[in-house]
Amino acid sequence: MKFLWPETLWLLLAVPLLVAGYVVLLRRRKKVALRYASLSIVKEAMDAGRNVRRHVPPLLILLALTTMFVAVGRPVAVITLPSQHETVILAMDVSGSMRATDVQPNRLAASQAAAKAFVAEQPPTTRIGVVSFAATAALVQTPTRNREDIITSIDRFQLQRGTAIGSGIIVSLATLFPNAGIDVSKLIYGRDARRGFLRDQAREAEKKEFKPVPPGSYTSGAIILLTDGQRTTGPDSLEAARMAADRGVRVFTVGVGTKDGEIIGFEGWSMRVRLDEETLKNIANVTHGEYFYAGTATDLVKIYKSLNSRLVLEKKETEITALLAATAAVMVLLAAALSLLWFNRIV
Repeated sequence: MKFLWPETLWLLLAVPLLVAGYVVLLRRRKKVALRYASLSIVKEAMDAGRNVRRHVPPLLILLALTTMFVAVGRPVAVITLPSQHETVILAMDVSGSMRATDVQPNRLAASQAAAKAFVAEQPPTTRIGVVSFAATAALVQTPTRNREDIITSIDRFQLQRGTAIGSGIIVSLATLFPNAGIDVSKLIYGRDARRGFLRDQAREAEKKEFKPVPPGSYTSGAIILLTDGQRTTGPDSLEAARMAADRGVRVFTVGVGTKDGEIIGFEGWSMRVRLDEETLKNIANVTHGEYFYAGTATDLVKIYKSLNSRLVLEKKETEITALLAATAAVMVLLAAALSLLWFNRIV
């Protein structure tokens, strides 16, 4: 525990003085009782239980004052509390491979249903944005608390060719940090992106007063990436993940599909689409997020619910002044109640 105003802790020196004052009052009262002794006083003195109880209310008052003195120093402790992620970005794959039916009714429909279930589980204070990606990526819903707008944007998905997972992560980052100077057009559409262009541009951007932070340290936002993991175009997925890690953003990856996959055809072409778990696990590890496997539509719903719980609880440095003040107030009320109950008076 640390204190924002440690210089006020000198007030705790008053505690031993109060204890000393209480002892002096007890001794003075004892002398008066001996001087004017009577049968009733002797009887009261013989009541051991009553003699102990009379010290309880003053002890509670002393503890309350001590707690208040500590509260004045504005203590800060690391505790586990519900964390309101101000912004959660759903980055969803709308590439042609999402038409595969190894997840019923198909990968896209199952992911849409699970995403909507996740949105319904979030607290009303959480803003949610939606990014879709195929050959490129686009922000289809700016972060909002309006759940109807979010659901509508998810329902509007249209399948497209190509899978640029890195683009989806970059657009999600630009949405979380709109004033960070992330040049989306250069990072996504720049030439030779597959051969290191992204790395060069990322380093150039970092030189502009950008200081990397520990992975997973950004607690005001997160990215949930739902895809089958098979990148076919665009920036390198892991390079984009490292950009997220440098900004402390965790990327939770959800693999939709089966490991064996299936053969799909469209407009005269066909290909086998498999789940690339290795890439998704690496993205999650780099950003200190977590990977989840979804083989069925039921699994997807379970995963989103578990993501909700994982996003909520976090250890944070939190000022506990109000908690200590409330505790002190309860002790004072308890002392008054016990004094009335036992002695028909308030200490």
